Amino acid sequence: MEVTAANIEHTFVNTNGIRLHVVQSGPVDGPLVILLHGFPEFWYGWSKQIPALAAAGYRVWAPDQRGYNLSDKPPGIDAYALDRLAADVLGLIDASGRDKVFLVGHDWGAAVTWWTALKYPERLMKIAVLNVPHPTVMNRTLRASFAQLRKSWYIFFFQIPWLPETLVHLNHWRAAVQTLKASGRPDTFSEADFDRYREAWSQPGAYTAMLNWYRALVQRRPNLPPASMRIAVPTLLIWGARDVALGREMAQPSIDLCDDGRLVFIEEATHWVQHDEPARVNQLLLEFLATKAAG
Repeated sequence: MEVTAANIEHTFVNTNGIRLHVVQSGPVDGPLVILLHGFPEFWYGWSKQIPALAAAGYRVWAPDQRGYNLSDKPPGIDAYALDRLAADVLGLIDASGRDKVFLVGHDWGAAVTWWTALKYPERLMKIAVLNVPHPTVMNRTLRASFAQLRKSWYIFFFQIPWLPETLVHLNHWRAAVQTLKASGRPDTFSEADFDRYREAWSQPGAYTAMLNWYRALVQRRPNLPPASMRIAVPTLLIWGARDVALGREMAQPSIDLCDDGRLVFIEEATHWVQHDEPARVNQLLLEFLATKAAG
């Protein structure tokens, strides 16, 4: 089942002083699952998960996070600090009228999911995280591992003002497309997918806003929790083992910081695990969401 105009709704939700474009699907009275995309995607990065979740009876909200596609793009680096990104999620939960929701994130969306679970655990039933470690583990690994620091070179390149977004726009977004191709499998993205991404990247101010997430991470560093800070809500960590940007050695230490955590490696998948192996990811998500929490 694919995402079509017949089974999704496009709306805008006010949260945390901005307006986010949110794709919604599934029964309005179903348990709410919020899906958070990463860089350089937008809500469409979950197009292979939305129908499966909706068909299983969940209400699904997949926002364009701030700065992306059709959502507001506040100016400046401060607007993209991690605390603000988590506050956006809290605002979405409040707007939904729910006390608690399921939260699922990939890439940057996974980082926001971890942070939301640390700051607002009382508003979450469970979290599922795809291919991003717990922030404490990421911070510790960057300090100790030259191999991971080398893999993360692009974070430091993105700190340069205006140059990265100028270069990536050349030749019909050739560099951005090539980066996605190089980090995925030959079948990860289709040409139709790239057309959708080019359209989203071309929204006025979007790519600078997208890069401001990385700039805020370095230049407006959040107060990282201590190593003992644990995730209280049940957690599923799905990790595509062929990730070229993030080492799999960070996965188990992340789960070790969860009171009720499960780690699943998908050996044949890349960083773009939900694109590479949608049926497997959907099965894991549905089993996890439906399982009664321990205790």
